[in-house]
This record gives sequence, C-alpha cells and structure tokens, in this order.
Amino acid sequence: MNGIELKRTLADGGLVFGCMISAMGTTRFRSALQGATLDFVVIDSEHGSRDRHEIQDLCRMLRDIDVTPIVRVPATEAVWVAMALDAGAAGVLVPYCETVEEVAACVATAKWHPLKGEYLRRAVTEGIFPSEGTREYLAARHRESIVIIGIESEPAYERLDAILDVGDIDGIFIGPNDMTTSLGIPDEVTHPRYLEVIQGVIERSEARGVPVMIHQQTLETSTTAIELGARFVMHSSDARLMQVAMQEHMARLRAVGQRVSGKGAAVRGKDTIETV
Repeated sequence: MNGIELKRTLADGGLVFGCMISAMGTTRFRSALQGATLDFVVIDSEHGSRDRHEIQDLCRMLRDIDVTPIVRVPATEAVWVAMALDAGAAGVLVPYCETVEEVAACVATAKWHPLKGEYLRRAVTEGIFPSEGTREYLAARHRESIVIIGIESEPAYERLDAILDVGDIDGIFIGPNDMTTSLGIPDEVTHPRYLEVIQGVIERSEARGVPVMIHQQTLETSTTAIELGARFVMHSSDARLMQVAMQEHMARLRAVGQRVSGKGAAVRGKDTIETV
C-alpha cells in the first residue's frame, strides 16, 4: 500500500495497520517485513539513533515492498519535516505538538515543500503562489504526503480543536507513555482517565474526518484502541514484536524439552523493551 492508497482507505472509513521500527538498522529485514501484511511502518527518528542516510535506505526498502514509510521526526521544527520528505518518506509523524503555530508550520512544509519563507507564508495565508503552474506542481508532488500530529500531553488535548482547525492534517497521534505521564498516571494505559482522553481525541478528530493513531504495545490495549474507534492502527514495535515471538517460541520448546527429558525448569520471559 502506498501513501495515496493509505489515505484513500482512511478517507473511506477503513482501517490501516502498521508498527514502529525503533531498533531495526538494516534493510536485510526486508523479507520479514514483506511478508508481515503491514500497510505502513513508522520509522522512529525521535528516540532512535538514525541519520539521514539510514532513513533514506529504509524508506526506499519499504517502498520497494509496497509498505508506506512514515518518519517520526525528532522535534516539531518544520526543517525536520522537509528532511524526512527529502529522504523519501510518504509522510511524517510530528511528536509532542502543543501549539497551533508549530502545527501550522509543520503542516505547511508537509504540503508545500520546497516552498519556504515569504513564498510559503503567502501560499498558506493568502493562497498566492508564484504561478498557477507552481501551485499545480506542488499539489501533484504532495498528493501522497501524510502529516500526523502528536497530541501527547494534557495541554495539547485541551487545544485539540484549535489544532484541528489548522486543516490539512491526515492523522492525530497519541503516545501513551507521554500522555499518561502528563496526566499524572505514568504508563497506566487502562486507567479510566487515560481511556477518557483517548476517547475524547477520537471523537473530536473523527468529527473532522481525521483518523487517530495510538501507539499501544499489547494486543489487549491495541484491541481497546480499535474498539474505541482508532483506525490508524500502529501496534507495538520491531523490538517488542521480536521479543514476544522469541518468548512464545522458546516457552513452547522448553515445555517440549521438559516433557521429553523430565528435566529443566520454567523460565519466565520479561518485558525489557523501553517504551518510546
């Protein structure tokens, strides 16, 4: 699925499914991702140590296997949005936004890059372009571009309607770790207050036709997000999914070994993956 198909699916009320790449640093994972039925992948460059060359290689690899590459940029400065698009991303996830001004700047860059400075201001505020040819060129160039805005704190939640008023937003993102920490209930992702907030984000965003992405880590919490109305489904991360699969397979093989040999003790897996 490319970015245009992804946007069309969401616009039609459908769901799309993906995960975050937080640890993977080589395109040799191509075959594993190709068979994983992913619609999109979010490449983390906020917490992940990734340079522009690595992001470019991952974007190209994902496009080659028909998975939409989205980059979580390091910060809310619009320059990071431009660099992600230049690297081949179909879209960007801008984390921890709290002001209308920073959202407007990032959306403008995502939709009208490489216009900058005075030309960009005039295009956004007055609808004036250097020429009609320029407007048509930029509209065609960015018909795939996806911009997702991170609502990850209580102040951002309170300003959600004003942020949505910016327009041209293709998705709203909730980071459970940041949001629960802001709410004073760190990582309590089943807490009624957190569930109330994500329900509010979904209802207010969907009323504007904007789907919501919640980065849940377990099947149970991702199921809850879908049941509450999240349609931009980002489940877990490469590192966590690998650990869970290893734990499941090793536990089953250890049980077989104990049954056959009569020796060995149960080993309990631990969640040692940092939530980002």
